[in-house]
Amino acid sequence: MSREFAITSLRGGATAAIMSADLDRKTRLAQESATRWFERRLSLRSPLDPPLPDRPGRPEKPELVPPKAVAKRSLHTKQGRIALLHSIAHIELNAVDLALDIVARFATEPVPNSFFDGWMQVAFEEAKHFRMVRERLNDLGADYGDMPAHDGLWQAAHSTRNDLTARLAVVPLILEARGLDVTPSLQAKMRETGDMETAAVLDVIYNDEKGHVAIGAKWFRFLCARERRDPAATFQQLVRANFRGSLKAPFNDVARAEAGLTPSFYRSLTSTSNA
Repeated sequence: MSREFAITSLRGGATAAIMSADLDRKTRLAQESATRWFERRLSLRSPLDPPLPDRPGRPEKPELVPPKAVAKRSLHTKQGRIALLHSIAHIELNAVDLALDIVARFATEPVPNSFFDGWMQVAFEEAKHFRMVRERLNDLGADYGDMPAHDGLWQAAHSTRNDLTARLAVVPLILEARGLDVTPSLQAKMRETGDMETAAVLDVIYNDEKGHVAIGAKWFRFLCARERRDPAATFQQLVRANFRGSLKAPFNDVARAEAGLTPSFYRSLTSTSNA
């Protein structure tokens, strides 16, 4: 594998992975770049690094549609579980690119190398998640790309491309934290239907995602402390400026707090309507 990829630096490897439309190559590049970085065999950046693209590389399918156009199906049917797994695969694929993007885009920020350690650990694990979910889809006779998917996750990244603190607020502390809220009920439903294989995949994802939110919270608090800003108030200000809509309850307060995301951050941002 080492000879297969001409990785110029950590930023170069992350950018090459983002650009790849071949999803097997994308996940391998992400993990290879992470491994070389952890072993300190890569510099952070190089003059030979390719430019960062506006959008990640993607295969021709799935077709990208507005979020409301993605149909919901009962999890008590095989087709419904395939639809759920397809949506999770899409989330995990975007999570790979989002973790890589925070490394490549902000490689010139004055932060410790341990910042990049954390996000490459996230990228490595998101690549693992995507492969696991895709393998489970294959077991059920389906594949990623068989159904439409939405593009909201990458739009969130685009809106915060010029502000690291805003990126941390929106991606790990809203989008990833949402996974902590919804995954336990999905795990329970999979066990109810007897789909223990999918439940086991969700177990791995859930446990890893706690760590991802914790990495986001750690570095968000670090940047706020450096700028002498109140973390909860800064979070609320950045979310209102960069995230459409309100945050949706119910919240997994325990898992969020374990990751360093206390209710003082997000409770005031919830919708007051019952709609």
